[in-house]
Parts: sequence; structure tokens; C-alpha cells
Amino acid sequence: MNGEHPVYKRILLKLSGEALMGGSQRLGIDPQTVDRICCEVAEVAHQGVQIGLVIGGGNIFRGLSASARGMDRVTADNMGMLATVINSLALQDYLERYRVKTRVMTAIK
Repeated sequence: MNGEHPVYKRILLKLSGEALMGGSQRLGIDPQTVDRICCEVAEVAHQGVQIGLVIGGGNIFRGLSASARGMDRVTADNMGMLATVINSLALQDYLERYRVKTRVMTAIK
């Protein structure tokens, strides 16, 4: 941005869970990929932009796929939501390393 003011004060960024896998074909979280994403997010946050992140969980579990294979749909969806929380906690950890204040929010009770 070279000293320019950000165009937006607030942005919403949607990250699929698969984005956290990096180039790997294996399920899970690639630490280098998460670090790179968080470094870029932190750079924008440090310019004063408020960022909302919406994170998927498909890199860990896909509720719809499990439901199609016979698992109870509600159980499968709940597992998918927990996968989303796991990804959120991973991003929170890396963002806080870059001194970005974070808050993980979920509707899971």
C-alpha cells in the first residue's frame, strides 16, 4: 500500500478448509500454509483494517460426504462444525504470533 490509506475499513475473508492444506493431498493443516496466510492477513490488519474470517472445515471432515455414506446427518454436520473450530483455533494461534488480536466465535453449544 506504500503509505496509502486502505480502501475499506472492514473486510470479510472466506477461507475454505482445503486452503489450509496447502499443496498437500492429505487431510489436515499445513503449518507453512497457515503461517503464510496469517502473515498476509496480519499485514492488512496492521494497516488498521478490521477483518472477519469465515473458515471452513473440509480439510478435516466433510459432513455431507459422511452423511451420504450412512452417518446421521446431524451428527455429521456437528462434526464438520467442530472441524471448523479446529481450523479457527489454528489460525488464531498463528495470527496472535503476528500480534493480531483474535476471537474465535461459534454457535456450538
